[in-house]
Amino acid sequence: MMDEAKLSRILKSMEEHDVPQLIMSDPLAIYYLLGKKFAPGERMLVLYLNVNGNHKLVINELFPQDEDLGVELVWYSDIQDGVEILSQFVEKDKIVGVDKVWPSKFLLRLQELGAGSKFVNGSLIVDYVRMIKDEHEQELMRKASLENDKIMEQLIPLVVKGYTELELNAIVRDMYKKSGHSDVSFDPITCYGKSGADPHHVTNDTKGKRGDSVVLDIGGVLDNYCSDMTRTVFIGEVSDRAREVYEIVKEAQRRGLEAARPGNRMCDVDAACRDYIEEKGFGKYFTHRTGHSIGMEDHEFGDVSSINEDIIQVGQCFSVEPGIYLPDEEIGVRIEDLVIITEDGCEVLNHFTKDLIIVPEEQDLR
Repeated sequence: MMDEAKLSRILKSMEEHDVPQLIMSDPLAIYYLLGKKFAPGERMLVLYLNVNGNHKLVINELFPQDEDLGVELVWYSDIQDGVEILSQFVEKDKIVGVDKVWPSKFLLRLQELGAGSKFVNGSLIVDYVRMIKDEHEQELMRKASLENDKIMEQLIPLVVKGYTELELNAIVRDMYKKSGHSDVSFDPITCYGKSGADPHHVTNDTKGKRGDSVVLDIGGVLDNYCSDMTRTVFIGEVSDRAREVYEIVKEAQRRGLEAARPGNRMCDVDAACRDYIEEKGFGKYFTHRTGHSIGMEDHEFGDVSSINEDIIQVGQCFSVEPGIYLPDEEIGVRIEDLVIITEDGCEVLNHFTKDLIIVPEEQDLR
């Protein structure tokens, strides 16, 4: 059923962007409004919104609907031109916003038909609305992160069991499946030593050895919302150098969390982490942005980077995940939590410890 509160926010955003009509084709964005998931494949699926209320869902007859979705359904068959049917109610003398995932074959056809005076990227209209989570979404994000904490707790002791990175990856996937998650929210990162010192490393057959840092970056999809967290642990022992790096990343992340508050900018969170790491002499080894927004997708619109000057707002949910990567020394450390922005700061959704963990090798039973 159409979520009227979310619809109202999107229509307001359309007016603010001077876009009187909007074509939404992203199945997740449609789910966001209708609470119904579609998998249209190559067939056109469009939720057409108009600030005057002429909303329609254009859908192929292959997907019959028994429930009331709260919007007028416009059907087309495989032998009909769905875009031509859509063009019949698009206001031809007005701007049309189109989201970023609508295939060009449909957009070009709509342009051929002369539907709309001008076509603009309408993605930001929905993206900015989705960026602010309502109370129900926030509760789903809390639940997903709490369950992710449990998986991390189960995973860490396994780094000394002799598994390869690929085997550990498969075990993590199985953990999510058994715990009621519908999927992982991204390919789990399970990297030992030198592998963890390469942020772009592809999981392989590497096995861990004594003294290795182990980067564990994991997340799942629970009730259609994603979790994401990173912890770095050590096998058997930790060198003074690795301990130094770990404590610097931990303090940088603490400063980033402190900066994650309404009124600050997203780039202020990045700077809080990055400036401290640079002060400690490791600036060039922090090679990625500090975080990303998250919700129904692991990476949603709105990153935590040095160039994003957007003001942080109550209800946003994003990651804070600084890291230091020293490939020549085979040391990689990243620590990541998710936060929800509150009226006076942020709520950290992950509660698993960030104290340095050395996993004793005597646990190795293989």
